[in-house]
Amino acid sequence: MKKTIKTQIINYLSVSCIMFFLFSCHNDASKKNDHLVFRYNEYANINTLDPAFSRTLQDNSVSNQLYNGLLQLDNNLNLLPSIAKSWNVSQDGLIYTFNLRNDVYFHKHELFGKDSTRTVVAKDFTYSLNRLRDEKIAAPGSWVLNKVDDFKAINDTIFQINLKQPFPAFIGLLAMKYCSVLPQEIVEHYGTDFRANPIGTGPFKFKRWEENIKLVFRKNENYFETDSVGNKLPYLEAVALTFLPDKQSEFLQFAQGNIDYLSGLDASYKDELLTADGKLRAKYNQSVDMIRGPYLNSEYLGFYLDSKSPEIQSELIRKAINYGFDRKKMMLYLRNGIGNPANGGFIPKGLPGHDTSIGFSYKPQLAKQLVEQFKAESGISNPEITLNTTSNYLSFCEFIQRELEKTGLQINVDVLPEATLRSARSNGKVDMFRSSWIADYLDAENYLSIFYSKNFAPGGSNYFHYKNDMFDSLYNKAFTITDIEKRKHLYTKMDSLAMDKALMVPLFYDEVVRFTRKNVKGLGINPINMLDLRYVSKD
Repeated sequence: MKKTIKTQIINYLSVSCIMFFLFSCHNDASKKNDHLVFRYNEYANINTLDPAFSRTLQDNSVSNQLYNGLLQLDNNLNLLPSIAKSWNVSQDGLIYTFNLRNDVYFHKHELFGKDSTRTVVAKDFTYSLNRLRDEKIAAPGSWVLNKVDDFKAINDTIFQINLKQPFPAFIGLLAMKYCSVLPQEIVEHYGTDFRANPIGTGPFKFKRWEENIKLVFRKNENYFETDSVGNKLPYLEAVALTFLPDKQSEFLQFAQGNIDYLSGLDASYKDELLTADGKLRAKYNQSVDMIRGPYLNSEYLGFYLDSKSPEIQSELIRKAINYGFDRKKMMLYLRNGIGNPANGGFIPKGLPGHDTSIGFSYKPQLAKQLVEQFKAESGISNPEITLNTTSNYLSFCEFIQRELEKTGLQINVDVLPEATLRSARSNGKVDMFRSSWIADYLDAENYLSIFYSKNFAPGGSNYFHYKNDMFDSLYNKAFTITDIEKRKHLYTKMDSLAMDKALMVPLFYDEVVRFTRKNVKGLGINPINMLDLRYVSKD
């Protein structure tokens, strides 16, 4: 039901009052230092400051400011040293040996004793990885160690990991925030409350968190990295987050200069900011910069195959939905041309294994025939499905709803809060859902793991409860092949098996779009949309 004008005015005034309260709290002194504080809003909120539980992009972006691991990725997703200054891999691909820096310090805390800090040593990684795979803790990031046999500290500066079998993509997993180093004495002191009392080694240190209201980080004066000419990082003094729960309010604050950064597009403001062909409108050219680039993110609609719904169980209906709407038209009208229509499989453009020949194109007549065939075979004269989404993707779901009405299939769209939908999807409580999959590391296995039968949700990411013996066999075989060209063909074959059963409806392969105020420098962009504030400064 559409909001009335009166409701919109009340909501606007409510948001304005909240923002007046938040931003009027800054005194004159803070205004003078405003150029040293990076301010942004996280509408989707965050769940934790514990990296072992950082499963969302939002959680990862805040963890990226607080923690380091052995390795890191640059903006081109090249693997670089972090706490490990160098590493080597044995000839059989089973033993990874890391040489650690000896000048990395944890953030200060009284539990460290008289110096209030200490250096990171190899046994800290032993503790952190053991914690990650501790079944009692049940960290969602434990899967990154599935191929690991054992690990140990050889001495204070040498750490070694042994794999059960060769896994060429493994080295990339170590750059994930799940594998961040933590101090045992601090984690054990706080227990589960470590989620809100984080101590890491990152460029910023924790200052304050009022859940659902604000989060503040301060500069880590002891941070070990420097820029290319030797200046200490980070440049900023602080990072301040707010948690306004909708993108329209977030855009309002950005337009007024109250926050420095806006990520992604939303229907509520896309036409205000961008022209129909995706260019920044002239009225914002003097105050706003826009950067965009490839994003290893597949947006899709998924089906829960264990559903009792005949429509969901029907391959005819699932394929009809895939054929029944024009992805190119959808991207033009709903995203101003930003992003690529997903006419291929689940593996996005930019990763080996992506193939446009295994997906679905727009075939409205065929979609209608498939729906009619379902009606004839099932005896269901008015087939219908409920599609669950969040408010930010309502326009996409309504577009698909309108298009599929022409085929004789009724789609009911139900809007849920993001956390509610995430939980319902994991626990098989929704038959059809909108979701996305963002690459954690640069190998298509990352995407294909979502179809592996041993990854059934809620224990894993197979939200569809898809099981196929041939797929599982190919998936396991891929780990034994180090040649990326040979693995690529296996990846395409696996993707085609999943697409042949229409387990999902790929919508589009996304692009990263970032808007900043003109005085923000050095933010950059990367294909996993990870926020990195080390090099950011403000004029």
